[in-house]
Amino acid sequence: MTTEPATAAAPRPSSSAPTILDLVGETPLVELCRLTSDLPPDVRVLAKIEGFNPGGSVKDRAAVRMVREGLGSGALRPGKTIIDSTSGNTGIALAMVGACLGYPVELVMPDNVSRERKRIISAYGAKIVFSSGLEGSDGAIRLCREIYSRDPERYFKPDQYFNEANPRAHFEGTGPEIWRQTEGRVTHFVAGLGTGGTIMGTGRYLKKQRPEIEVIGVEPDDAFHGLEGLKHMPSSIVPGIYHEEELDRKINVSTEDAYDMVYRLGREEGWVLGQSSGAAMVASLRVARELREGVVVTIFPDFGDRYLSTNLWIGWSQLPPPAARP
Repeated sequence: MTTEPATAAAPRPSSSAPTILDLVGETPLVELCRLTSDLPPDVRVLAKIEGFNPGGSVKDRAAVRMVREGLGSGALRPGKTIIDSTSGNTGIALAMVGACLGYPVELVMPDNVSRERKRIISAYGAKIVFSSGLEGSDGAIRLCREIYSRDPERYFKPDQYFNEANPRAHFEGTGPEIWRQTEGRVTHFVAGLGTGGTIMGTGRYLKKQRPEIEVIGVEPDDAFHGLEGLKHMPSSIVPGIYHEEELDRKINVSTEDAYDMVYRLGREEGWVLGQSSGAAMVASLRVARELREGVVVTIFPDFGDRYLSTNLWIGWSQLPPPAARP
């Protein structure tokens, strides 16, 4: 985590990319400063800012990988429609990929996901089929299976919850990036539990480099929670790619604590983020406060602009401005 001095002879990297899909990955790792001011000097907390992906979230990684593997195997070919269930971000990512590659996209999602997510998906030209919001992501999974079963030859279903290309995208992308960006100093990896792809793939890579690195999952503390994108595994359809025995432990976070942390991140660190990022930060601070030294790395899956119409901000009351830094 040092910065090498630039030389006058160093070549300037190209700023162009063949397609928008080639901009996925290589997101920045940023250190949290004000929220960690009470930690021992040898304990650091860093977050990978996945909102910088072109589709705006960590789900771009898996979506691109699943579609490219589908093209490679022939499962996706001209005339087929990409279909999957989603709570929002994977849907946005698949809609972006489909638009870029010229494939129609149909997405099944709970009708209570944020207005912003629905509009972004529509802007890419994808079709949305709504499932009951009361049934959460599991309801979308079931309805998507039903639609697919009616005409399987029409569709290519990446099936993000059961497709090993999902964690593979993180094993070959997110994990190596974190290892390189921390110069191998990462000691703890903390990530939210949704499909399980991010924590499985990244965790496997990091443990392959150094087995003593702790991999810690972040889970809502209740089945009825307000943390879009996260799953309460004991009460949910467990994704086939998720293997809890590979985790060192899990940390449960309440909706209220996650929301409060989102507000603090915006006001004290300058990051306006989503609910799952708030939960990840709550858990990361809990881990960091157990340590005398270490480097805790977490994932901030997206930015907060796609949640401004949700309960996260509805009814939020403005607090006094934080004190300025000395």
